[in-house]
Amino acid sequence: MDAIAERSSELGIQPVPLGRRALGFFDSFVLWADLGISFLVMVVGMFLVPGLGLGQALLATLIGAVIGNLLLALGALIGADVGVPTMVLLRPVLGIRGSYLPTVLNVVQLIGWATFEVIVMAQATDLLTQRLFGLSAYPLWVLGYAVLTTLFAVWGPVRLVKQFLERYIVWLVLATTVWITVALFTSYNIGELLARPGTGDLTFLAAVDLVVALPISWFPLVADYSRLSTSKSAAFWGTGLGYFIPQVWFYALGALLVLGPGVSADPNAPVAPLLAAIAGLTNGWIALLILLIDETDEGFANVYSTAVSIQNLAPWLSQRNLSIAIGGLVLILAEALPLTQYESFLLLIGSVFVPLFGVLAADYFVVRRGRYVARELFERPGAYWYLGGVQWGALVCWLVGAAVYLAIGGIAPLGIDGLAPWLGATLPSLAVSFLLYLVAAQVGLVGGAKASAREG
Repeated sequence: MDAIAERSSELGIQPVPLGRRALGFFDSFVLWADLGISFLVMVVGMFLVPGLGLGQALLATLIGAVIGNLLLALGALIGADVGVPTMVLLRPVLGIRGSYLPTVLNVVQLIGWATFEVIVMAQATDLLTQRLFGLSAYPLWVLGYAVLTTLFAVWGPVRLVKQFLERYIVWLVLATTVWITVALFTSYNIGELLARPGTGDLTFLAAVDLVVALPISWFPLVADYSRLSTSKSAAFWGTGLGYFIPQVWFYALGALLVLGPGVSADPNAPVAPLLAAIAGLTNGWIALLILLIDETDEGFANVYSTAVSIQNLAPWLSQRNLSIAIGGLVLILAEALPLTQYESFLLLIGSVFVPLFGVLAADYFVVRRGRYVARELFERPGAYWYLGGVQWGALVCWLVGAAVYLAIGGIAPLGIDGLAPWLGATLPSLAVSFLLYLVAAQVGLVGGAKASAREG
């Protein structure tokens, strides 16, 4: 197994042979469960209340998590089938050059989120050291976490899962989450909280949309890891169940922290009140420390997948060297930027990946019926070259879906008002891009005969 991990640390973007795939069901489950255990997941749960009552918030969480994680699991299945990263998976639907546009957008958002994760971890550590020792050394913590996430990215996902997450972290985090849950359930009257009505500031469908959006936000990364799965079944169930359980659990904890202790879910500084609330529990600093250690895998995923995505543009670059360079950039950004406005920009970029999944799902599952030819992903010209390297009809379907997202939901922090934000934009934009692509395929605008003939 160590030999497989060694060979899997520098994969590039070529299809991963079965002999180099090392992540079974439990491995994938642990990876995605750890990615789902995050301060930021809990924060989103805080936003559901008191706009909704607790019962409505829990129901919206359950429905949204089922939908979102089903879609995420389907993305993992495609990655395990073809054996390539997510950005390379977009070549059959958008064309080899057409995949470059979402790749650039993905690189920008991943660097931003990696920076945001380092800032969050540094803030949490600074809170701990101030509380315990009266010591503040924020720049030092930024340096430490930037270096740690970079080392994990160089180490690679197989080693991280099997030698770190499975052996130690998953069990510590499970015990900590149970402890926080018991502490909240024994400290507060859950029956009274369930009976308390919501303020009506958030509609049920908008809340479902908010829940769906979180697992879908991992779609641009999912195949970077599922390509290492030993089977499509292991990728599908490990990914879907792995993220589903902590998402539901941590959304519920976030909602309870708002309604019980009355933590303020401030959209401009959402993490600091949460950290203070956890630290304020009995022995809460221990729980905070363990969750903080687990948070490092989110930073790892963003740095690692940034390197993999860049290789879709420049496959000759070393994944290891890219990870080191990206880690250095994240360090500089985290030391220099508060990211208050940049987070809003990331929301705008992230909105494009929902309809992008719609066109990929329509192409893979319906138009081509699960038949992608891996060797053609790298042929110029070839089955997926289309017109100048771009399948323009698919590009239009994707962009129309993105326009629908913005038209319905908008991006409030950027001053983009939606026509019906109460409806939720994720599912409508996904449906529009999916159905539009199917219509385009029927009239011969996408999924050309040349590709179909080679795939058959």
